[in-house]
Amino acid sequence: MCWSPTADLVAGTVVGVIAIATVARTRRPRDLPLACLPLLLGVHQLIEAVVWRGVDGTVSPGTAHLAVLMWTAIAFPLLPAYVPLAVLSAAWPQRPARRRVLPLCAVGLATSGVLVYAMASGPVLAVADGHVLTYNVPVPGENLVIAGYLLATLGTPLISGDRDLRLFGLTAAVGAAVCVAVWELAFASTWCAFAALTSLSLLHWVWRGKAAAGPGTHPVPAPAI
Repeated sequence: MCWSPTADLVAGTVVGVIAIATVARTRRPRDLPLACLPLLLGVHQLIEAVVWRGVDGTVSPGTAHLAVLMWTAIAFPLLPAYVPLAVLSAAWPQRPARRRVLPLCAVGLATSGVLVYAMASGPVLAVADGHVLTYNVPVPGENLVIAGYLLATLGTPLISGDRDLRLFGLTAAVGAAVCVAVWELAFASTWCAFAALTSLSLLHWVWRGKAAAGPGTHPVPAPAI
């Protein structure tokens, strides 16, 4: 698949529509932040379609710059804080899972803080590299920040104790490995696209929670696995 404005637009629309169904079928309020993740990532893909238009000069420089900032803000500081906190919310009634996830929430928040500083300190640019986009953000201690980012976004679903969330974390981790191997310089762009598609597995997670609750009943926490 060649990444392009059209590809991002189609992917964002498809993911967004299915994500709305995921949110609509969520019954437990504590699950709502995680159920909203596919919707956030679908919107993220739509924003990148505008970034592409900025690169090829079909939108104004101001619109292009705003799209780059919005895309980068979601991909860099928001996700490493949002994902572990969303997993923590879903796992909150299960004390062992809560204790496992809490340290990674701290890692995610620290990583997010560094990335906010990086965005505020230097120019944030997007350039086309063939059929992918490369986002340039001057990140201090880049290798350590990347490790914290992946630990927060992939580690929390893997240790959540829920088999569907583990599957989401595992497939996202495989996607990260593939994106590093194939599109190293454009890892952020390609992995976010892969994560958006992978996050649709959360629809099954929502369905399973609804089925476990049964019609007309209040959902109960699934046992830790």
